[in-house]
Amino acid sequence: MLRFMPVGDSMTIGSAGEHTWRYRMWQHLRETYGGPFALVGPRETLYDKALDAPTSYEYADPDFPRAHLAGWGEGWLHMAPLIGEAVRAHRADVLLVSLGLIDLGFYTNAEQTAENVRGFVAAARAANPKVRMAVLPVIPNVRATSDAPFAAEVTRFNELLAKAVADLDEPRSPLLLASPPPSYDIHLDTYDGTHPNASGEHKIAEAFADAMYQAWGWGEPYEAA
Repeated sequence: MLRFMPVGDSMTIGSAGEHTWRYRMWQHLRETYGGPFALVGPRETLYDKALDAPTSYEYADPDFPRAHLAGWGEGWLHMAPLIGEAVRAHRADVLLVSLGLIDLGFYTNAEQTAENVRGFVAAARAANPKVRMAVLPVIPNVRATSDAPFAAEVTRFNELLAKAVADLDEPRSPLLLASPPPSYDIHLDTYDGTHPNASGEHKIAEAFADAMYQAWGWGEPYEAA
């Protein structure tokens, strides 16, 4: 049984009424991965905007393994202290990580965020020395179109993330940098300039799926339903 843990911020947890890219990934793996697998993690809910809390189970299609480690407004800063116990408790084999936008927007600069990436990786490996990680660079949101310093921090962090992945990759615990979805358009693939709509969900799932297929030979290239 291969255990995948999605780790992320608001783009990963999703909000009430959505499918989430986690669901799209589960569909893809169910159709293309040739062995047993599960989505695991300590959380299951969506974010409820009306209550301003992660308390909703109102998925567009709730019939899938909804476990994850994602939080609205959480980033590398928040997940680094949590990942070790989450990996240990849920016996995660593969982490699918999409973090960084919140860090850069509110908490840490590019260099500080990159240090939290390294802390995250170390903690995950302390819990499972053979854990695999696929990491998605930060996709610039609408703020980057009008806030030049923020856009520069996103660019700088993505450079440092690529360096961290290259530095920390090792055979027994592969660290994989997924390519940002090349056709991702915040005007077409989000509903508010940040959070993915249905087409955005497919493209994020595609980024992870294609990276794992190309690097590890798992599944097949992603095809949106």
